[in-house]
Amino acid sequence: MGKDSAIKLFEEKQVRTLWDAEQEKWYISIVDVIAILTESIDPNAYWRKLKQRLKEEGNETVKNCHGLKMLAADGKMRLTDVADTEQLFRLIQSIPSPKAEPFKLWLAKVASERLDEMQDPELTIDRALENYLNLGYSENWINQRLKSIEVRKELTDEWKKKGLKEGQQFATLTDIITKAWAGKTTKEYKVLKGLKKENLRDNMTNTELILNMLAEASTKDISVAVNPKDFEASKKVAKQGGNVAKVAMKELEAKTGKKVVSAINAKSVSKEINEVKKLPSKKKQVDKD
Repeated sequence: MGKDSAIKLFEEKQVRTLWDAEQEKWYISIVDVIAILTESIDPNAYWRKLKQRLKEEGNETVKNCHGLKMLAADGKMRLTDVADTEQLFRLIQSIPSPKAEPFKLWLAKVASERLDEMQDPELTIDRALENYLNLGYSENWINQRLKSIEVRKELTDEWKKKGLKEGQQFATLTDIITKAWAGKTTKEYKVLKGLKKENLRDNMTNTELILNMLAEASTKDISVAVNPKDFEASKKVAKQGGNVAKVAMKELEAKTGKKVVSAINAKSVSKEINEVKKLPSKKKQVDKD
């Protein structure tokens, strides 16, 4: 069963989702939705009580909800209750919230967009471009980010061809690559940038993105060339690919005297850009004076 995980945003709050390509359905984390609708300090406890009540009432929707592994706040893949969009619409009716109707509209839009993208893949790129522009990224950075998505897809396709498993094995290989070139695991890198659930690549600088792309592209090319037979052999390839980018990074740092891996993240980049945008108006005021 092919599934693609994604973090969606509703009013700047994160909702974990999984797209099931075979069933053409979104599966959404129920506790994430409850956290948004109720603003409960313990959405897990709220869901346990609600689930128990609905079961006692013989609610068929809650009986059909099941668990899938999703990325938790601690960075690990953990089992969480999910619902498809149809089930979620029914569950929302049992949660008193002024945000219920806006959330339903948002949910319908998310489901519709994915189906549109299946018919026209270019829409995915267009929407990603629009979202990054709204966050304040430069067009140069966005071009690199979109290219990095392509490079990552080529690498994961190569891993799939080698029979490697999505989830833990992919995460382990990614950690090896990142550790090899950046000197940090993915988790350590996110800690440096002050991130929790946010996507690490979305918070890399232009140079970090380029070096990460080099590491992943090198890993893919080496894997194609040497044809590793199992997971252990693929781990060695991942380290070799990461080392290619490490050599480039060290040479760059020697030339510039600056460290590449930094704490700069999307929020700080966006803030700097917004400050720069304010400069022309300030200049005009000075000219008037």
